Amino acid sequence: MSARVLIVDDLFPNVKLLETKLGLEYFDTLAAMNGPDAIAICEKGLCDLVLLDVMMPGMDGFEVCRHLKGNPVTAHIPVVMVTALDQPSDRLKGLDAGADDFLTKPVDDTALFTRVRSLVRLKAVTDELRQRALASRAYGIGDPLATAAAESGLDANILIVEDRPGAAERMATALLQHHRITVETNPIAAMQLAAETEFDLALISLDLDGHDGLRLCSQLRSLDRTRGMPLIMIAEAHDRARITRGLDFGVHDYLMRPLDRNELLARTRTQVRRKRYSDVLRGAMQASLQMAVTDGLTGLHNRRYLDSHLGALFAEEGVRGRALATLILDIDRFKSINDTFGHEAGDEVLRAFADRVRQHTRPIDIVARYGGEEIVVILPDTGLTEARAIAERIRERIEATPFPVLRQTRALTVTVSIGVAVRGAHDGSPGDMLRRADEGLYEAKATGRNRVVAQAA
Repeated sequence: MSARVLIVDDLFPNVKLLETKLGLEYFDTLAAMNGPDAIAICEKGLCDLVLLDVMMPGMDGFEVCRHLKGNPVTAHIPVVMVTALDQPSDRLKGLDAGADDFLTKPVDDTALFTRVRSLVRLKAVTDELRQRALASRAYGIGDPLATAAAESGLDANILIVEDRPGAAERMATALLQHHRITVETNPIAAMQLAAETEFDLALISLDLDGHDGLRLCSQLRSLDRTRGMPLIMIAEAHDRARITRGLDFGVHDYLMRPLDRNELLARTRTQVRRKRYSDVLRGAMQASLQMAVTDGLTGLHNRRYLDSHLGALFAEEGVRGRALATLILDIDRFKSINDTFGHEAGDEVLRAFADRVRQHTRPIDIVARYGGEEIVVILPDTGLTEARAIAERIRERIEATPFPVLRQTRALTVTVSIGVAVRGAHDGSPGDMLRRADEGLYEAKATGRNRVVAQAA
């Protein structure tokens, strides 16, 4: 997997060394000799990952990292801190600043390439979500990037898979200050629990008695239900090869024994924050997709949804030889409601009208606002007689109960006219069926309103 890696170091030999190593693995590289230049490159979207030296004059690596992670435009870019310091306090400071990982000089090639590939892979997924989520701005949802970047990474539901009682207790005690913890000693039970419960993160020991923790990680990554859950491996010094394999197939991070409490807290928070960042973007994307096909006033499907789905349904029902019916409903004298009581009352009637129609249709039916006060209902597997009966039932329910308006200070009697048609043998398109239903609606209006008229094919 190729990617653009930004190397930030004030010493030219260090830059050249990393450029050479990454170039041999087919990564493209950019360089910055100071913090402000690095930030400018990231803000222009010119890199996929940052290798950031800690010790730089002026603006050090910690400050650069905090700036990048605090900016919604750059918060998604993975940052790996590179330092000659290997004290837990330095690692904690970097992770608290938002760093995704740490590499210690001299940089181990295996650790460098494995970490870069893993983080680039995660960023590729996040980038796709970001692009789709940005569409939500057009629908007035707000700025999903700012919302996602503000996530704290606290109050998470965390699963610990560890069969060493002392180790499990120490981890749970450290994490309970900020999170909800479940400890499971049996990997089979842990697998079932993870599939049934919404966890934000799992910490998995690789050295479970009689079981391979890495296999559990693989299984969790392969299931749809648990694929998006971040995983952190708990490993021994001799587990380097398994750590590399785990990172290669998608495990997110690892911790080495003996565990440093502060590093445990920081890495846990980082992974939870990253998951929720993606969740926020995914939610914004789903919301924008929903709004694109939903009428904002009534909550019904809109004309765009009807047009895009009716053609396929029309053709499918024709191939299967099954009936297909349509109703076109129009509120009688709706203009007089707006003229007499105002558009607010008209909107209240439309919303309640849509709700009543929806109550008398099935989940498989398409109910869409066609325009103005008109609603179209598409009824799969429904013949003319049944469709007329459904329409008559809706008409009766609309007339039977007055519509409260103006914050329930008035109640209006409302009626509806309905045209009905079914797919005919000679219909070449859904438009032919809709045209006949519209003719039925016109006849219902012309002959007194508050009635159902069915048009034969």
